[in-house]
Amino acid sequence: MSNSRPYSVADDLALALRLATLADEITLARFMSLDLVIETKPDSTPVTDADKAVENAIREVLAIERPNDLIVGEEFGGVDALTGSTTSAGNKPHYWVIDPIDGTKNFLRGIPIWATLIALSSPNNEVIAGAVSAPALYRRWYAGKNLGAHVLENGEQRTIRVSQVSALDNAQLAYSDLIGWGSRKAAFLDIQSTVWRTRAFGDFWSHMLVAEGAVDIAVEPSLSLWDMAALEIIVREAGGTFTNLEGVPGSHGGSLVTSNGKVHKEFLSRINQPKSSQGSKG
Repeated sequence: MSNSRPYSVADDLALALRLATLADEITLARFMSLDLVIETKPDSTPVTDADKAVENAIREVLAIERPNDLIVGEEFGGVDALTGSTTSAGNKPHYWVIDPIDGTKNFLRGIPIWATLIALSSPNNEVIAGAVSAPALYRRWYAGKNLGAHVLENGEQRTIRVSQVSALDNAQLAYSDLIGWGSRKAAFLDIQSTVWRTRAFGDFWSHMLVAEGAVDIAVEPSLSLWDMAALEIIVREAGGTFTNLEGVPGSHGGSLVTSNGKVHKEFLSRINQPKSSQGSKG
């Protein structure tokens, strides 16, 4: 199926960047707006009229530009189509994964750490193009398979690479919060106490800082596909490693560990160690 696709990765990445520009126009116009409409979803998380407007706008463009591709979005769904009978075996198409505003709670509180996440995955679930656009931070990260990872910052583009820190004790670790770690919480707190530095940057930003080489490892105990897909290709193309907490690569694992690759194995070993051996490190 992928061999018959009439678009190159560069074509798809260019489209993702156009979609990111479209999203920026909508989100910046609504950021810190006094008439922002906020609703609560069934999972108790907030959604704004800006989230819905961005996803709708992206879907409208993709319906024209890539009519044969599927779309998975945080606000209007599509995940079920990936596992349906019509998409099994060789019939599964490429699919776009959209998070219209990653960091909605920041967005509605006037905190500038939020972004639109756009990714394209092949039928075998390999992300091949992605963009993370954070206009309130004046940054946009993007990557395509075999095209490298880049950041556009204040209008200037540069290629990014992960760090070379080789020991977890010397690493800077980023995370969102302490909620959701469950039985791994004690191990995580133990790791926090021994690494060089920890910062709760949170959301997409932690993982983009890994790709830039400013942070050595970033972790999240619970994430959805749309939270991760765009991050995956950027981290990988920057030379990093992208797995869940069990060490399984990809964006479908429900949790996330991104790193420079050099400290990844040690982190996974320690976060998954039996409770009886936790706290034994000095």
